[in-house]
Amino acid sequence: MSILDWSVLALSLIGIIAYGLWRSRGSRSMDDYLLAGQSLPWYHVGLSVMATQASAVTFLSAPGQGFSDGMRFVQFYFGLPLAMVVLSVTFVPIFHKLRIYTAYEFLETRFDARVRTLTAGLFLLQRGLSTGLSIYAPAIILSTILGWNIYWTNLLMGGIVLVYTVTGGTKAISYTHLQQMAIVTFAMGLAGYLTVKMLPESVGFVDALHVAGEAGRMNLIDLKFDPNSRYNLWSGLIGGFFLQLSYFGTDQSQVGRYLTGQSIGQSRLGLLMNGLLKVPMQFLILLVGVLVFVFYQYNPSPTFFNKQETDRLKQSKYASAYQLAEIKHQNLTAQRQRAVQDMQVALTTNNEAAQDAAGSILRQTDVALKAVKTDVTKLIQQNNPSADVNDVNYVFLRFVLDYLPHGLIGLLIAVIFSASMGSIASAYNSLASTTVVDIYKRLMKSDSDDAHYLAVSRWSTVGWGVFCIVVAQFANRLGSMIEAVNILGSLFYGVILGVFVVAFYAKSIGGRATFWASILAEILVVVSWYLDLTAFLWLNVIGCLLVVGIAWALQRIMPQNS
Repeated sequence: MSILDWSVLALSLIGIIAYGLWRSRGSRSMDDYLLAGQSLPWYHVGLSVMATQASAVTFLSAPGQGFSDGMRFVQFYFGLPLAMVVLSVTFVPIFHKLRIYTAYEFLETRFDARVRTLTAGLFLLQRGLSTGLSIYAPAIILSTILGWNIYWTNLLMGGIVLVYTVTGGTKAISYTHLQQMAIVTFAMGLAGYLTVKMLPESVGFVDALHVAGEAGRMNLIDLKFDPNSRYNLWSGLIGGFFLQLSYFGTDQSQVGRYLTGQSIGQSRLGLLMNGLLKVPMQFLILLVGVLVFVFYQYNPSPTFFNKQETDRLKQSKYASAYQLAEIKHQNLTAQRQRAVQDMQVALTTNNEAAQDAAGSILRQTDVALKAVKTDVTKLIQQNNPSADVNDVNYVFLRFVLDYLPHGLIGLLIAVIFSASMGSIASAYNSLASTTVVDIYKRLMKSDSDDAHYLAVSRWSTVGWGVFCIVVAQFANRLGSMIEAVNILGSLFYGVILGVFVVAFYAKSIGGRATFWASILAEILVVVSWYLDLTAFLWLNVIGCLLVVGIAWALQRIMPQNS
């Protein structure tokens, strides 16, 4: 990176943090620290909700997902708009009327302290682990750019966010979210535009989409019902609906965002705004990855996108084997470029037979190139058993550093950093609020003043920050970050949602039955995932239905309401 890039990066991040801290000055009560005094308008709520979900994982891994697997991941979000409507009608008015700090306070009113503590504990476990992944994703950037040790980089990334989260609380987080989303939208749109501009003059945007389609990257919708397929229309609509309903309805990192709304109406509008904008936003981010894929059809592409690992390989005893793989990769790349040129001519002349022939060659070379990458991956593993051998997370970053103009590089790195800061800060805040309100205040010390709980909230934020940084040190073994985060969430969200569904809609079922149903359901969900019985999105449906079904059965056996 040049001095200009570093300047843009530094000014962007310092400006975001300083603005958030300035706007949050005067936050001295627990209500201000955890809920921003419930003073924020709907657009502020909506952008904060979006920024919390859009972590660095989104802007690092999603373009790589589009590059390697096409557009089908967008189906994951198809259940989101419907989930926002359901939440606006049911969860939001209940949470606002109860004047609660966390979603789990409601569960003690409805059931008992056991159910509240268990559900809060499940949230704390999964959110703490997921936040570790959110720290690791931007740490990849610094590690790749500067050659820093990834473990020290995780410590730096998690620590920077911890400083302004502890200092400013929810209000600082929400105001920084506004700046983050503005930078994100501008920079990602500009990156997509410049990617198309860097294609050959004769290749326009529509031509690029044709090439991507022939290579199998415009696979937007899969109508086939297959529970073992990770991404299709049905897993997105049904499994995605349950996942998003649980994430936005029961995950304190999101509930805490819309509880800051001035009123029920403002919180509802914020959620509906998220429902309308999230799917197009994710579509565009994946499309940037697909356009990067098209760019590499006309230009040489790396055999492996994690440059640190290939540089190590060149200096190892496997250097000659890697060199042979590079030669094979170069030959296949040349073959692919000829096929793309043939495709372009066929598109110009509207020759469908030639289009099919060129498309077939493109798909064949794609398979062959993946085989070469597999060979290189094995060499990397042999050379460095602890290496990150899934380079999906590095595709977009490598493209940005190699091809985009200086200044924009710094801005895009700032996008990834600021997105990460937003989601990590929200997670720190939600972990602290749940720990203090649902664990400490409920089970340890219930009669202290507001100043004491504010201090405990800050120390709790520090404690969870340390935990999440430790988790980040082990994240390099999990492959695609965007998939890993959602798989992890799916192990817990369905069960947590099931508890709230029973609470809202099954008034005859008591706390004792719900408590044991939740434990049994969680065990069965983890076993289903371990045995790979179904694609991960369906675990959200399974977990929710298991809690409801088992709780209903247990209530028949032990009808007492405790």
